[in-house]
Amino acid sequence: MKFTFPKSERLHSKKLIQELFNEGSSFYLYPFKIIFLPKEDLTSNQVLVSVSKKKFKKAVTRNKIKRLIKEAYRLNKHSLDPDADTSSKALIGYIYTGKEVMPFDFIESKLKKSLLRLRKELVESKDP
Repeated sequence: MKFTFPKSERLHSKKLIQELFNEGSSFYLYPFKIIFLPKEDLTSNQVLVSVSKKKFKKAVTRNKIKRLIKEAYRLNKHSLDPDADTSSKALIGYIYTGKEVMPFDFIESKLKKSLLRLRKELVESKDP
């Protein structure tokens, strides 16, 4: 099991980002709003991390939060392992909705919970 987060797992395509926000389903798990869209033609899950410029004026703070979220995802993405129950891949967007910078332990625990719920949602969307 690799604990890497290569560029191929990051969501950069404007077309795919637009599709995620227009057609994706979402749920809220403080401090995240998670938007996801199952997509069969992907090689791996693609993740987008967003932090509001309105709530966090300084780029340094926004970048720190994004780094914490990406690190927590990198360490725990195996819980969303497609080889276990689901073979479907998805576009995933994490939008940070907290009002302050949370410690890494808190972000990681909430991200773990969100990955478990996301896995459940993907299995349900796969089996109608």
